Amino acid sequence: MSIMALLLWLGLSLLVAVQSSGVKNCHPGCHCEVESFGLFDSFSLTRVDCRGLGPRASMPIPIPLDTAHLDLSSIAMGPLSDTMLAGPGYTTLVSLDLSDNHITKVSPNALSKLRYLETLDLSHNHLERLSSGFFSGLPLAEVDLSHNSFHEFDMDLFATKVNSEPLTVDLSYNKLVSVLASLHGRILHIQTLNLSANQLSSAPTLAGLPLRYLNLDGNPITQIKKGTFAQLKDLVYLSISGLNELRLIEPYSFKGLHSLQVLDLSNNPKLKNLSLAVFSGLDSLQELNLSGSGVESLPTKILTHLPSIKSITLGRNIQCWRTQKQGQFHRQMGQVYHNEVLTCNVEGILL
Repeated sequence: MSIMALLLWLGLSLLVAVQSSGVKNCHPGCHCEVESFGLFDSFSLTRVDCRGLGPRASMPIPIPLDTAHLDLSSIAMGPLSDTMLAGPGYTTLVSLDLSDNHITKVSPNALSKLRYLETLDLSHNHLERLSSGFFSGLPLAEVDLSHNSFHEFDMDLFATKVNSEPLTVDLSYNKLVSVLASLHGRILHIQTLNLSANQLSSAPTLAGLPLRYLNLDGNPITQIKKGTFAQLKDLVYLSISGLNELRLIEPYSFKGLHSLQVLDLSNNPKLKNLSLAVFSGLDSLQELNLSGSGVESLPTKILTHLPSIKSITLGRNIQCWRTQKQGQFHRQMGQVYHNEVLTCNVEGILL
């Protein structure tokens, strides 16, 4: 290392140390950093990183009064009580990371003081259930509950969040056999939902949710039934990939998905055939992925059901694109008609 590089490294290290140690009320086992924004640095927020602080730390851990982002992951906190997140500085939190903490249960009012909380990470814990008022009064935008032990989950838990901003929910890598959306007349603002790597034997009915993204990958689903997604009219992206037992997609299963642009059916090896009616209603679909599946050909006249399709990928990475085939000059209309076809990188594919 050159002398200049060494001096630069020492200078930066000293700057970070001064900045961290200069933050008032920063716990000695945490790293606190102030970030300034706006004209003349008129606005600032504090990031506090207490990762791996250890189970001996007494809760609530002291943090600066203007803390916006707090990382309390990997400190083996155990059950989450009412008082553990109720100290000075917690009321201004915008994001909170409680992942990998051996949390088995949480008090219904554990988050009651966090009135500005938008991002919550409770992943990699041992949660099996949450009380109905756990998210009450929170302006949540993103909640990560992946890698827990939920067997059932009712989306109605998010009905008590206080604003109408879009919400992203990650429930992947749980033990879910049932997902409910018992709205009781209330509106949920969940737009992104990840249910991959669970134990769902059928696609859940999520009617009434304004979903735009839905992931059902890696579940033991054997068939997709007619009307399963009928009322998800806002859905743009649907992934049903890696379903090793999926054998059948019934006709009109995707009917009603008028906004769907991407449909991922890849890596479903037991899915062999798809009827033309399966694609009914997919007027906006642009991308269809069937790579790694047992489907190596598609019904003729498929373009009549997929007027917006741009690309299709079949079983063994066969790529197909929408192209225009030169047509004949129409004497009465005075113009050349072009027939739209799908051209594939492998000859002899039936489309």
